[in-house]
Amino acid sequence: MAAPRENVNLLFKLYCLAVMTLVAAAYTVALRYTRTSDKELYFSTTAVCITEVIKLFLSVGILAKETGNLGRFKASLRENVLGSPKELMKLSVPSLVYAVQNNMAFLALSNLDAAVYQVTYQLKIPCTALCTVLMLNRTLSKLQWISVFMLCGGVILVQWKPAEATKVMVEQNPLLGFGAIAIAVLCSGFAGVYFEKVLKSSDTSLWVRNIQMYLSGIVVTLVGVYLSDGAEIKEKGFFYGYTYYVWLVIFLASVGGLYTSIVVKYTDNIMKGFSAAAAIVLSTIASVMLFGLQITLTFALGTLLVCVSIYLYGLPRQDTTSIQQGETSSKERASGV
Repeated sequence: MAAPRENVNLLFKLYCLAVMTLVAAAYTVALRYTRTSDKELYFSTTAVCITEVIKLFLSVGILAKETGNLGRFKASLRENVLGSPKELMKLSVPSLVYAVQNNMAFLALSNLDAAVYQVTYQLKIPCTALCTVLMLNRTLSKLQWISVFMLCGGVILVQWKPAEATKVMVEQNPLLGFGAIAIAVLCSGFAGVYFEKVLKSSDTSLWVRNIQMYLSGIVVTLVGVYLSDGAEIKEKGFFYGYTYYVWLVIFLASVGGLYTSIVVKYTDNIMKGFSAAAAIVLSTIASVMLFGLQITLTFALGTLLVCVSIYLYGLPRQDTTSIQQGETSSKERASGV
């Protein structure tokens, strides 16, 4: 009886990973189109804020369907959201850390060459693996570590663009840039694994956790809107530059965000990283067909490394998708014997 159930669970995980990969690839292609074709560029900060709002409403709708009736739905919201300020504060941590990450990434890009930024920022992949080991008490085999660093190298090659000479000299502070990129990498690894730990450390519904996180996410993004584009938005309007394609990007980002939380809940952040890398490859291939981009040797080699790393990481191994509990006590019993 256990085998069929395990097969169903495996198929469900593969389905979630596949959908997340495809949605992320479609989102990247649509985003690239909106940022290159629209004459009047929209404010990306407002798009991020609207995405958080849509994810919140989608999570509320799914929770309502999950609870089954209006009474239990209201009780769930009252108990887990309105009546749990501590839980709301707990889920505000990833939102705040992601906000710091985005700002540090922008600061790093302003003070480092694009190629250097591209390489160093991919250290978030092994950083996530390290946070998984330290924060969730998991172990990775040597082959898995090799596949993680292979994935890191593959993503670097896939996204590699030769530096172009320019006459415009921009004053940069490399020390500040490397410091900012280090903080961004650590924030990326910590926030993802922290959210995974919160999801898997209790029986609270995934959609309740999403609602808690998206509420704080809306507040954080609204602050970002005001600080980054407040003056221009007052002049041009909140929805300035929005087209059907922009709304498509927002919708894909919302759906992708929900599937990301499902992937983190039922697999782990490392698998999320592999899925994101596959999405980068797919979106680049799509851009070749849609926008006339040319495939380079570095892209082909990077794609090969990504595919091999996914295969190596997926080889039979110890289950790493659930938090190990009672590991210390089991070792003590074994040593006592």
